[in-house]
Amino acid sequence: MAKRSDAKQRMVQAARQLIRERGYHATAISDVLERSGAPRGSVYFHFPGGKPQLAVEAAEAHAHEQVQYIDRAAEQADTAAGLVEVYLDLAREGMVNSDYTRGCGIAPLVTEAAQQEAAGVGDTSRRGFSAMTDRLAFHFVDFGLDGASARQLADAVLAGVEGALVTARAQRSPAPFDAVRAIMAGYARAAAPTSAPRRRR
Repeated sequence: MAKRSDAKQRMVQAARQLIRERGYHATAISDVLERSGAPRGSVYFHFPGGKPQLAVEAAEAHAHEQVQYIDRAAEQADTAAGLVEVYLDLAREGMVNSDYTRGCGIAPLVTEAAQQEAAGVGDTSRRGFSAMTDRLAFHFVDFGLDGASARQLADAVLAGVEGALVTARAQRSPAPFDAVRAIMAGYARAAAPTSAPRRRR
């Protein structure tokens, strides 16, 4: 059982990496098997729904990791603006370290999934982006922003990061991340009350 579970996890992570690098259509099951080292029979055992099911689980894993990144950034920050800066720095670092080959693990499912795959994939995409936005908004409130400002900032930060993932790859430059960081951190400072409390420890 442990070996089967390990094989499934390796396949999910391999699919996530490949989708981030190549997109949904260009990621083949054979590529996932090659990168993960999993036996071919693992596909039918763990993913009876085929490639769409594997892509959905990869997107869920991506969203979970991003929520962890947000929590990690919040732990390193003292203000809403600081959270924006640390989170953008993490995203920037990931892009640069990948030599501008790594995009979002969810966006390709939104833009590339075929009609017959759209329902399950669409639900997963919405849940994933919502989880990330909700987590950002939670921490922004914890840093003293009111609910409406926290939600608006969270939506803008996530949209900015998603856009930066595309434009930074196209330009092979971290400049888009730097621009989003500066603008969104400035908004966070303007939205925060002058006596914003430090986050709860």
